[in-house]
Amino acid sequence: MSIEEKIEKLADQIHEKFKEYNVSRKEILKRLKLLIIEFKVPESEAVRTITNYFIKELEIPREAVIETQLVKIADIDEAGRWVSLKAKVVQLWDTNSPSISQAGLIGDETGMIKFVVWAKAGKPEVEEEKCYLFRNVVTDIFAGRRQVNITKYSEIIEIDEDITLPPREIEVVGALVAIQQNSGLIQRCEECGRVMKSGLCSVHGKAKWREDLRIKGVLDDGENVYEIILNEENIKSLTGIDLEKARKMAEETLDRGIVLSELKKRLLGKYLKVQGVRGERYLIVKSVDFYKPDVASEVEKLLEAIG
Repeated sequence: MSIEEKIEKLADQIHEKFKEYNVSRKEILKRLKLLIIEFKVPESEAVRTITNYFIKELEIPREAVIETQLVKIADIDEAGRWVSLKAKVVQLWDTNSPSISQAGLIGDETGMIKFVVWAKAGKPEVEEEKCYLFRNVVTDIFAGRRQVNITKYSEIIEIDEDITLPPREIEVVGALVAIQQNSGLIQRCEECGRVMKSGLCSVHGKAKWREDLRIKGVLDDGENVYEIILNEENIKSLTGIDLEKARKMAEETLDRGIVLSELKKRLLGKYLKVQGVRGERYLIVKSVDFYKPDVASEVEKLLEAIG
């Protein structure tokens, strides 16, 4: 391929990036010839220089025209990165926010992550169990939880691949060694579902709220530590306390914190047998019970091991 043919090909590539911004291919070609032929600039540097020129000249966001790196979900560890990833839609969630088109979980062989498609992005809807290339999405971290946001600069392309996901449903037996903040009787923003603090949502400020009962805990099985979420049904099965009873406890004592104190008293240090679905960060509990080991069976196994 001659140098002229290479330049023509590079001009096509750059023009494709800026086709929505009415950039003249003739001008791109002229700049390429000037840099590569006259000033002997390396081809890659010439492409980068011209791309940066038009980004600055037209005030275009870089992420709108620059191809982002294809990464695995496990590699996402900071907010504000523009990346691309191939993933399967694991679960779609109901969303009450008019600003959100879709939200849920996507996964690849390395893990799972929350995704949000903003309504203003105007993207086609995705379907559960289908695989997509999510191009030019931006990473975010909220309350320690990772997510990717699909904006108007992103692309969603269905792909004919079967992406293998890590095992999701597991059973764990371990001690509940910690109950984290934002557990007990909590208030959720009706708009986005986030936990409110001092009557304020971190996104919507002063907003309408609904009460919920949950535990964010840490389960230790002696080898691994699991962050778990117990919902109202789980908590009731263990303690007999449901949302209505929790409200009465708070009303009678004029202290919402009494609910969390009581849950800690009844559950901390106890051994639990948990079945649940492994999420992006937490083990979402489907069923839970106090662990009652068969002592005779355990002794028999120990004696067999000793020989």
